[in-house]
Formats: sequence, C-alpha cells, structure tokens
Amino acid sequence: MLGVVVPILVVVVLAAATSSSTTSAQALPNCPDRCGDVKISYPFGTVKGCYLRDEFFINCTSAEGNASVAKLTSPPSSSPTSPLTDLIVTDISLDNAELRILSSVYQDCGDRKETLNKWLRLPSPFAFSTKNIFFAVGCATFAKYRGYQYRPSGRILGPDDDQAYNKSGFAVTQCDDSFGTTCSGNGCSQSSIPSGLQNFTVESLLSISINGYIPNQGKWYSPYLGCNYGFLAEEGNFSFSPNISFAQLQKYRRLLVPTTTVINWQVGDEPCEEAQKSKGSYACKGNSTCVNWSNVNEGGYGGWHLGYICRCLPGYQGNPYLADGCQDINECQSSDRCRTEELCVNLPGQYKCDPNQLKTSLRFLISFGIFASVFVIVVGGLGSIYWEMKKREYMILKEKYFEKNGGLLLQQLANHHGVEMAKIFTAEELEKATNNYHESRVLGEGGCGIVYKGILQNDRTVAIKKPKVGNSSHSTTPTHCTPSQQFVNEVIILSQINHINVVRLLGCCLETSVPILVYEFITNGTLFKHLHGDKRGKRSSPPLFWDLRLKIATETAGALAYLHSSTSTPILHRDVKTMNILLDENYTAKVADFGASQLIRPLDEKQMTTFVQGTLGYLDPEYFHSDEFTEKSDVYSFGVVLVELLTSKKAFSFARPDAERNLSKLFVSSVEDGRLKEILDNDMVDEANINDTMVLENVAYLAKRCLRVKGDERPTMKEVAMELECLYKGLSSIYDMTHKHYFICQDETDEDLLGSSTSNTADVAADVL
Repeated sequence: MLGVVVPILVVVVLAAATSSSTTSAQALPNCPDRCGDVKISYPFGTVKGCYLRDEFFINCTSAEGNASVAKLTSPPSSSPTSPLTDLIVTDISLDNAELRILSSVYQDCGDRKETLNKWLRLPSPFAFSTKNIFFAVGCATFAKYRGYQYRPSGRILGPDDDQAYNKSGFAVTQCDDSFGTTCSGNGCSQSSIPSGLQNFTVESLLSISINGYIPNQGKWYSPYLGCNYGFLAEEGNFSFSPNISFAQLQKYRRLLVPTTTVINWQVGDEPCEEAQKSKGSYACKGNSTCVNWSNVNEGGYGGWHLGYICRCLPGYQGNPYLADGCQDINECQSSDRCRTEELCVNLPGQYKCDPNQLKTSLRFLISFGIFASVFVIVVGGLGSIYWEMKKREYMILKEKYFEKNGGLLLQQLANHHGVEMAKIFTAEELEKATNNYHESRVLGEGGCGIVYKGILQNDRTVAIKKPKVGNSSHSTTPTHCTPSQQFVNEVIILSQINHINVVRLLGCCLETSVPILVYEFITNGTLFKHLHGDKRGKRSSPPLFWDLRLKIATETAGALAYLHSSTSTPILHRDVKTMNILLDENYTAKVADFGASQLIRPLDEKQMTTFVQGTLGYLDPEYFHSDEFTEKSDVYSFGVVLVELLTSKKAFSFARPDAERNLSKLFVSSVEDGRLKEILDNDMVDEANINDTMVLENVAYLAKRCLRVKGDERPTMKEVAMELECLYKGLSSIYDMTHKHYFICQDETDEDLLGSSTSNTADVAADVL
C-alpha cells in the first residue's frame, strides 16, 4: 500500500566520527567564522560579502533553545528557478571539498494521504557523494529512490528532463525468524547511488511479499509491521540494530542515533587550465594549487565533467581561497624529520637537514660554556652585596606601595575616627589563596574592582577585592576609581560598620602595586543573579517567593537606614543596586561594595561631585541634573531595587522597547495608568492570597514614593525601613481575627493599586473568612 514519505531532519549531534578538514576554519576578515558548532570557512559565509558566490551562502539561524543552526539554502537576495531545500550543515571540509548535512528519514506507515516525492534539491556546485548509501528499513519493504544528475549547463533537473540524467535504484528487505544484527537484508537493506545526483527523493515505500513470503505476526518483528523507512546516509555512519532502530523509527519517526549525508562541491565548473586564464574569477590564492575535480564520474552526457577546487601546496596549510590563507608548516617541530646527528632547518614550504649547522652549534655551545663559567665566578663574588641591595630595594618598594596605597592616610583617618586597623595580609598569602588570581576564581566585577574567591591557609573562604588600575591612556578604568582614595574610603567605612546585613571587612593588603581588600565570603551570590540569572538569562537557583523577597527588601532597607542615621557619621552608599546585595545560605541580605560611599558631616547632607557616579537605571534623576548626592539619592536607588523585586525585570535593558528600557519610568507609568497587575511578576500575582495582595500593593506604593522625581518628596531610608519591617512582620498575621480589621502600615488612604480599595479587599477577605 502506498503511503506518505515525510522527510524528518535528525537534530542530534553526530555520534559516529566524521572526517573533517585538516585545515583550521578561516573566514574573510571581519566575517563570522562560526555558526553554532560549525566552523565556517571561505568560500562559504553567513552574511553578504562574506561568501564567494550566492551558492556558498550559509544561512545561520536560531533554532529551538536559541542554538545557532547552519543551513545550506538560497540567499535572501537571490531568486533561484528551483528553490533549495533547507539542509542543516554539520561540517565543511576544504581539502576534500565536502559538506555534511543531517540526513532526512522518509517514512510510510500507511496513515497519511499526501503524495510522495519529497525532493532534496542542491545548487549546481553541489552533488550527493557516492560515499552515501541508500538504506531501507522494514519488514518485506521495497524502497525505491530517484535522482537527477548534473548537466554541463549547471541547471538542476526535474522529472520532465531528459531521461538520460534520470537515475534510480532500490533496496528490498525481508524479516525471517533469525535475529539480524547487520544491514544485510533481514530488516534492513542497502544500495549504492550513482555520482552527480543533485535532486534526490524516495519515490516508493511498499510492503510486499517475497516469493509468497508474508511476515508472521507472532515473530520478534511483529510490533514493527506496517511501517517502512528509507534514507540516504554516509557509509559507516548508520549501524542497524533491530530492537533499537525499529523502535526508534516507529515511536519517534526519526533515528535517535543521528546520521549524516555527504555532499561534494566545486569552487568552479571549468578545468584548471581554463580557470587559470580568468584571473578575475580564479579562486586559488597564494601558496596554493588548482586541482581538477568532478562531482560526476560516469555517463549521462558522455563522460566526466571537470570543475576545480584549490589546495595548499605541500609544506603549507590553511585556507587556499584566502590571500595569505596558506601558511608555512614548521616541519622541524616533528622530532623524526632528520637523523640524530643532523639539525632540522625549516624553509618556506619545506625543510632541510644540515649537519654543518650542528657542528657550528656545538662550537658555539662550548665557547659559551667557558664564558658562562667565568661570568658565574665573577657574579658569585658580588652575590652577597647584590642580595643585600635587593633586600633594601624590596623594603623601600614595600614602603612606597604602603604610602601609595593610602597606608599613611589610612592611619591618620583611623586615628581621627577611632577605627581599629584591619588585619594586614601579605601579597603572597592572597596570591596563594586565589591561585594567582586565576579567572576561575572570579566572583564578580564592578566599575572599580574585581572580586575573587580566596581560600586562606586555615581553610577559611573569603572574598578578595582587587581594584582595577589603568596603566595607559587607553585604560577603561573609570576616572573616579582612584585606587588609594577608593581603598581608604572603603576601609574606613567598613571598619566602623557593625551590622548583620552589611558585609564584614576582615583585612587588607598594602604590599602590592594596587591595594587589596579581604572581607567575608557570602555563599549564595548576588540578588541580581537570583532575579535575572547569568549573562544568558539562565538561573541556577529556584525563583524567590514573595515572602523571601520582602525579607530581603526589609533587611536591605534596615542596613541602609543604619548607614544613614545610626552610625557616628552618616554614610551614603552611592551605588545601591541588586548586584551589590549579596545573599548568604539562609538568604540573609548583605549590602556590599562601599568603594563609592562617602562619609558626610552631620550638618551637610548634600555632597557636590565633579562627575555623575552610579549605575544606569539606578541613578537619581535629581542627582543626575544637579550633581548633588543626598541620602534621598540612595532612597531612589533602593526604590528601583524594590521594583525589581516586584517585577523580576532588570533596572535597565536595551532588549525592551525604547519607552520601556528604564524600569522605574515603566513602573511609575503603569501604576498611574492602573496597570500594576500587568507589570508585577506573574508567578507572584498568581500565587498571592488576599494577605499577600495587600502587602504587594503597599510595597508597590512605597516603591512609587521612593521614585518621586523630587528628593524632598521621597521618604527617608529610616521611614522606608520601618514601613517594610511593619509589612514583613504583618505578612503572616495581616488580618487580625480578634478585632476583624486589616493591619495597615501607613496613613495614606490611596486606592488599591491592583484595582480595588483596601477596604473593599478587606470586605472580600472577611466574607471568605
């Protein structure tokens, strides 16, 4: 019975080893050289101007899961007479002039009514390789393929063309009582294909009887009766296993063990002797040679049709289609090139073994040895003097670094503020603790420093902050990151803070060219990562529930209120953001990164600056325009943090439309337009009960007050902390069962931001209870 033939692309990485080009992938300058896991080498390219001709266009698209997929297809600007099938490319070989694509599985289970002949079409430089084998899988299956060969005109042929170019073949299977383990006819059969095919389809898939033989319903193969499969795959790339292959094809309609199909290509459709006459179009560049190449090696139009490809000359490797793409190979790197008494000398494209060079080298080594011995004796006599000088220089250098890193200033300020000096670490201790500041130990990076994870000799884990220092005019270090000033600033501030929600300073190092801070290690990362994930948006931890978010907000507000009003000298943080809020193993909030902070005099709440300092999305608009930073500027930044906790959106994102990039503006406009529900985190809204909803509304209103444009209209950090503490403590008992009223944390009588008044919500809750 005739059924449907449906080509299904196999989308799993190759399991069998495939041959790849020995040359490294090289694209044109300023052109992409990769598409996902596929290396893109010229003459192929993924964008206009990066490929030799339209036929060599590789369409790099995003597939499911945002992975990039390379497809051989018609470029957007071209209008081919026969549109090409999108073929997923897995490998490009320059030396062998081959592409590998994911195979298509044709199937017929008798349950569809569409026509057969789903064609795979290739452009004129490409043809299916004779390395491919046609496979038929099924019980008593007759599978027939048809294809059309390349003609000198370069046109892709179709069913109505000259039958001399029409090629076909078939494979027949049976299922007997023996359990076959190879593709030799029992459940699986194979057939070779002719060269030069540019169009290919499985034309027929039939269930037949062979010599009156009809498969027995009670045998091992009985569950797989009624379905027939055919596909083209590279020889040795498909391994038939009855229990596995049949079950996979029947259940998933594809092979879980993937297969690939090999495609030949030519860079030109004329022989080398003709191509070399056309200097403008000749594709072979320096240190390369032209090789006659054919995609067809049998009749159909009277013999071979020669085109050409390019290869690097012997002794060179690389991309022969690029200027200077073929580079000299240093054959002397191999130890077996010359005899032991000879010296290998590398030359352009070759090498030589020179015994004279070895003799000259031996004479030089003997002379040098005598000179070196005398030199060592002389230097040895001066060794003790030199060592004492170096020790003195080292001590002077350490004193210089101590002064440069603000050590004297730190001592003066410590005496003035009554600050106890932190522990002094040596440079060697911190280098060993961070594995010489290896990149694998990086915990995070800010505008003025990089934070590393360190393990001290007593096995204590710490966080080590190493400031950035620009050594040239091209340095990207911000101008406000003056190392000694930033360092002293942070030491003085942290040394006088004793709060459970502020990171604790453990010590510092003054012996290096840049000062280094050591403070307690917070195990659970930043609030930013918990809300927004890593750079790719992936979260390694479960989403934060609302009660946990409110706890974090309350603790952070308490720490900032402490800085503003509870220390001997008020402290402005100046860089409040989710990246600077750390969470420990119990999700206790820890405010960090005081490099930008400032101590302020009791009678001077405003701090004039010569530059605007902060993070995009968190900047107080009043500070941005006036250069005056006040405690209300910290309140504004904390308001943005509250909005992030409410919405799970980033403070600023270029991925959002222009009008929505700034989260604070988007939030305020949503509240004013009565659209608060739309911007809140959907998961929190869906899971919220009546109590949670009231708290969400109160926190949202508090965030809106923190984001007021005028600083005088914002609450103080102490007021914010008290209100959040009130809301957090009332979260589990916001409805008093004895007095039958709701617990309200502010005097405002504003309407319910989620669409109803507070009193109405209370009435609904009372009815439910």
